[in-house]
Amino acid sequence: MTSLDPSTDSRTATPDAARRWRAFALLTVAYFMTAVDLLIVNVALPTIGAKLRFAQSDLQWVVTAYAITFGGFLLLGGRTADLLGRRRMFTAGLAVFTAASLACALATDATFLILMRGLQGLGAAAVLPAALSIVMNMFPEGAERNRALGIWGAVGASGATFGVLAGGALTRYAGWPYIFYLNVVIGGAALLLTRRVVPESRRSVAHRRYDPLGALTVTAALVLAVYAISQAPTLGWTATRTLALLTAAAVLLIAFVVVESRVEAPLLPLRLFRLRTLAGSNAVGFLLGAGFYGYIFIGTLYMQQVLGYSAMTTGLAWLTVGLTGVVFAGPAQYLVTRASARLVMATGMTLTAAGILWATQVPVHGSFWANLAGPFLLTGTVTWVFIPVSIGALAGVTERDAGVASGLIDSSQQLGGAIGIAIASTVATARSTALLGRGHPAADALTGGFHQALWACGLLGLSAVPIALLLVRRADIAQVAASLPFTPAGK
Repeated sequence: MTSLDPSTDSRTATPDAARRWRAFALLTVAYFMTAVDLLIVNVALPTIGAKLRFAQSDLQWVVTAYAITFGGFLLLGGRTADLLGRRRMFTAGLAVFTAASLACALATDATFLILMRGLQGLGAAAVLPAALSIVMNMFPEGAERNRALGIWGAVGASGATFGVLAGGALTRYAGWPYIFYLNVVIGGAALLLTRRVVPESRRSVAHRRYDPLGALTVTAALVLAVYAISQAPTLGWTATRTLALLTAAAVLLIAFVVVESRVEAPLLPLRLFRLRTLAGSNAVGFLLGAGFYGYIFIGTLYMQQVLGYSAMTTGLAWLTVGLTGVVFAGPAQYLVTRASARLVMATGMTLTAAGILWATQVPVHGSFWANLAGPFLLTGTVTWVFIPVSIGALAGVTERDAGVASGLIDSSQQLGGAIGIAIASTVATARSTALLGRGHPAADALTGGFHQALWACGLLGLSAVPIALLLVRRADIAQVAASLPFTPAGK
């Protein structure tokens, strides 16, 4: 759990302003690198699939392997950083992330690449909470901390847009391995500088208690669930193996709940879910991640495999969504603080889902301006969801639980993305295979599969609307928004 209360820390003296900002710059670069890496591979997926001979149904694992370990171990990473030392965990996580990136760049086998992407996610799960905790403990409460947190939020918000654009440029002009070599260069430089510029800090506690069993059970449950979903088109949804995997995932998830209710220092205190707005915001965040990340995954494959776009052109096309999101961010911030935040959340989710469903009409011989620009511009309203969801995830939370609540919403979105991409990939593969079996041309079959997958993503998004309206309380979000010196940004 990420401690946000400096009084609970045993640490060196607060560094002077110049040193604080030097350390902040390094921590921000590392955070940006982990945020970018979820989506930077998206536009390179068709190229990676062709070079490493991926089956179409397995291609999604290049993204979901990272998302599952990142989201699954994020909370444990924060707690370990608090207890063992934040700079120590930041350094260890950065080393793992950098080494795994090098292994990804050198991969010549699909299975090896997937395993190393999972290891990347594990490193990122140590880097992110440790870095944020160091930032919170370096800057004393007040204007300077507020400024730092505002920059931190902006960096996270720009990660997705930069990721798809950088992925396209590197794949087009250098080759897909350079997506990962970029991490090696940045991560290596950060490792050399960390001990020199970043101060150490940790919580002062008599006994260090962890919850590795909680982290392992929830992550194993998600891995099994995603694997079962991805293999179902081949094995059959009623096949013994599919049912056994889904049953095992359910048992592990139940075991996670039992563990969290019994351990002295739970990874995820279940009492948090008694807070309606927090529970509702996390549910919306999960469904947002599922629908939106699945949409980006499918849209990328459509542009490259059907329309024949290069990786660079695909990255530029997705920039439309990011830039539109920036434009919508201003009105979203105003409405969240001046009007009904839950209506902003529900409206944003409705518009985003509508944009995804609009994309189900893209034809085989489509073009960007005629068929994609409209859906892409409309889904830029996703900013209207990210902002109130980020605020609602802190509603009613005490200072003691602020760190775990912040990590929980990150985990919800990451894990939602992993599940959503698995569902989208499965639906697309099943439909495309069926159409090919009936004699349809390859482009028609792929497009038909992508259409059905986009329907699934859009409906996942729409399912979040009643949750936002029923569970999220306007007064809770207004209270948190009024107390924040900055507006949280979407990851």
